[in-house]
Amino acid sequence: MLKRRKTKEKALFINQLLKLPIEQVLDKKKMIMTDTLNKAFNKFEIAFEEEYARVETNNSKGIIICTLLVDYVPITDFKAIFYKITQIVKEGNYNKFIFDKRALRAFHQPSMEWYFLDWKKEVFSYGIKTHRKILPNEAWFVKLVMIAKKQIILDNPGNIIQELDIKYCDSIEEAIAE
Repeated sequence: MLKRRKTKEKALFINQLLKLPIEQVLDKKKMIMTDTLNKAFNKFEIAFEEEYARVETNNSKGIIICTLLVDYVPITDFKAIFYKITQIVKEGNYNKFIFDKRALRAFHQPSMEWYFLDWKKEVFSYGIKTHRKILPNEAWFVKLVMIAKKQIILDNPGNIIQELDIKYCDSIEEAIAE
């Protein structure tokens, strides 16, 4: 009975959407998606959003999420984003960083090296020991990341990688839960 009622409600909702101008449909879709994401994010607040990235925080959970919004971020802008994130880390009580790179379509080795060797080391000193990464769903990108990571570790034996909890996830929800 409950299933039938939900199906009927869904059908009525779809019919209502079909009668609306496309702009209103997109607004409703955006509201539904935002509501769903807010539930999943457990009240994350937007710390800042700019051309290349959106950064959200939940101080009570100790989590920062950085979502890249474009397919390529120039290294100076990449560093500027992460310097801002460092300030947020310093001012809060954070222990987990989630990096959503799904929008990327270009792999930039110098950015990865700086992020891996310099930035992670700095925020480690402020308590960020857990890193969750969401990579683009592109086999070539994942392979490049793994090759570059291996090379960075080999070339920099004194790095802090063994002290970090790093995992790759498929979604923000999974990264929050892990």
